[in-house]
Amino acid sequence: MKRPKMIIFDYGQTLVAEAEFDGAKGAAAVMAHAVSNPMSLTPEDVQAEANKINKELNRFDRNSRVQNTVEIPNHMFTRYLYDSLGIKIDLTAEEIDRLFWDNASPGRPTNGMPDLLEWLWQNGIRTAVLSNISYAGSIVEERINRLLPDNHFEFIIATSEFLFRKPHARIFELALGKAGLPADDVWYIGDNYACDIVGARTAGLFPVLFTGASDYEQPEHDDVISIASWTELKELISDIQK
Repeated sequence: MKRPKMIIFDYGQTLVAEAEFDGAKGAAAVMAHAVSNPMSLTPEDVQAEANKINKELNRFDRNSRVQNTVEIPNHMFTRYLYDSLGIKIDLTAEEIDRLFWDNASPGRPTNGMPDLLEWLWQNGIRTAVLSNISYAGSIVEERINRLLPDNHFEFIIATSEFLFRKPHARIFELALGKAGLPADDVWYIGDNYACDIVGARTAGLFPVLFTGASDYEQPEHDDVISIASWTELKELISDIQK
């Protein structure tokens, strides 16, 4: 185990703890801007159709979505969803992303994250973000910078902008290229074993599993370092420095 020159963080349930997803709330916020709804569909109707499409695409099943290594940007999904229902929304694609996300799944920094980021900065450890996420990259950056205004992230990769999803090695290799570092100098921390740990390890990064904000039961894995708090990460790095 080497002291990291950079740590790349996952977003959801790692960097930020998100509330339980409520798509109907997101749809309601978006549909408040509908200028045409010929079938008089409710937000619940729209979200039911979205759920049906997502199931067909095998998008969000926690056990099988790891097989999907190509990202579907939300602006494509949303355009198909609303156009197929005859609904016209008087918003840009990015405005829809922001409004839907803020209402469907608001978030807050995980406990201790602002202090951790400052500690890493003070100790000369660079930071960045790599997230499997379908919302527009600009909206992802906007949320992260709003929730963690004092961050020093060198880059924020949203897979919506770069085709590949974790655990595909290419998306990790893209991050390494942006960092300008060899893989063994970089740690990757995330909450999903299959996407974050297996993916990072395949690309040569040192993986750490974060369980402190998981909203689902995590099986035990003996082949990876797991931490439940950011204090544990500080101690882990400090021990390497001694």
